[in-house]
Parts: sequence; structure tokens; C-alpha cells
Amino acid sequence: MSVSAGSALPLPLERRGKVREVYRVDERRLLLVASDRISAFDFVLDQPVPHKGAVLTQLSAFWFARLRAAAPHHALASDADAIVAAVPGLAAHREALVGRAMLVHRTTPVPFECVVRGYVAGSAWKEYRQSGTLAGEPLPAGLRESDRLPAPIFSPATKADVGHDENVTFRHVEAGVGPALAAQLRERSLALYAEARAFAAERGILIADTKFEFGTTPDGRVLLIDEVLTPDSSRFWPSDGYRPGGPQPSFDKQPVRDYLEGLRRAGTWNGEAPAPPLPPEVVAATTGRYRDILHRLAGITLEDR
Repeated sequence: MSVSAGSALPLPLERRGKVREVYRVDERRLLLVASDRISAFDFVLDQPVPHKGAVLTQLSAFWFARLRAAAPHHALASDADAIVAAVPGLAAHREALVGRAMLVHRTTPVPFECVVRGYVAGSAWKEYRQSGTLAGEPLPAGLRESDRLPAPIFSPATKADVGHDENVTFRHVEAGVGPALAAQLRERSLALYAEARAFAAERGILIADTKFEFGTTPDGRVLLIDEVLTPDSSRFWPSDGYRPGGPQPSFDKQPVRDYLEGLRRAGTWNGEAPAPPLPPEVVAATTGRYRDILHRLAGITLEDR
């Protein structure tokens, strides 16, 4: 079974995130390598989830190639042999790249998460229940948890280095990046969501919400960047089990969250670092969900190696 807790490549390491390493290739390009690390409640857990990094990378590569609305984007190559051919010095590290690395254009990230919500769930449900709004904008009365919205809503958020992102209004984005770029971010995000939602629905998957990230190039282009429509950036629900009025089963790390939350309720974990170890059955259930959504959406089956 292929498991990666992280990579160590002969390239300058720009940053190590919760999930992936970002390497500098040159002034124009970066190499992203996704590990199998998993985070929950703002902690990176000790046990990796097998295949998780491969799912994030291969599903993103699939969407970059599949969605018309994805262009222009930052992806240059995700095939290990193509990456080795394009970046000197990586031939001996090919195995670490297979399925989990992506060569991309370097950009300056836009400082907002471009969230699109098609259903009332997560932080949207929490705010709606309290005030009947989403990011300060009123929503129709009488919505239940997980109800489908009359139309998808662009619901931007700040990017938080620590803690949680915070929902903000569109006017806040306009003030931060200017009206023209804000309008472009909203238009592209809604177009991406609409195209992906229709595709996923044909495969029995509801995309409840998702977040996109964009970056600008020195010549002024706005590129879709980072991961796209993955279990870490989206809520995927099976349509055959959809029952509004409460939370829905999802193809993500919910088994991990449920296990840790159970320990907190039982008083056996205080919610502080270090997070407790995960039982093998929780790891297996989580990796199964990641692999399942990759197969359902992209038709890719990850084999144990």
C-alpha cells in the first residue's frame, strides 16, 4: 500500500502545508507534492491516510482537463515522467512523484477563498440558523439544514493561516481586490460550480459546496490554482441518500472528525495538541471514502502497491 507522510526532493522548499509540500522549480514554476497527511480540528494527525494525496492530485488534474470553465489554470503536468523530463534532477525521485505531484505556473494568490454554495450546510447553516443570512446577505426564510438553495451563491471567505476562514461579503472582496477582479472571481467560480455540479449529478453525486482559489501572473492573467473539487475542498454527497433536514453522509474525512468529536464528548480528549491516534478502522473508512469519490467522478481506481 502506497503511503506518503511527506516528500524530500532536491529542490528549494518554499513551504510545507498541512497536506502538501511546495517546491521552487524556477522563477516561473512550482512543484506541488501532496502527502497522505490529514488534518482535523486544525491539527495534523500522526497517522497518514493511504492514497489521500493521490486522490487530491489526480482528481484536481481530472477537473483541470475536464472542465471548460477551468481554463486558464496553473496546471502544466501531473504525469511523473513528464515532470521528470521537465525538471532536472528528479529522475531518482520519480516514485515519490507518481500520482501525487503537479508542475504548475507560479502565481500570486488572490487573498480570498472563492466559495460557492448550492446547499445550506456547514458554516452556512450555522450562520443561517443564527441570523437568516449567509456572509451577511439574507437568505429565504424556512430553509432546513442541507436544503438546496434556489440558486448557487458565491460566498467568499478570508484565508486564515491558522484557525478557520471567515465568511465575508462580496463588497469586502471588491474593497480588497477591486470591483473588476471581484466580478471575475465570482463569475468564474459560479461557472465552474455549475459545470461540475451537472457532471457530478450524472454520476450520483451532489456537490453541496466547494471552494476555488485563483492567482494572478505577472502579465495579468487570472489562473485557477491549488486543488480543485476534491474531498478536502468540497462537500460531496451521494444523491441516492439525500435527505434534507439534517447533515448528510459525505465522501471526505468525516470518519476522522466523528471519532475525534466522540472522544471530546466523552471527555477522553480535551481538544488540544497532540491529537490522539486514529484506530485502523477509522483510517480505513476514511481512505475508502477518498478512493470511492475518485472512482465515481473520474473513473480512476487506485490500486494498492
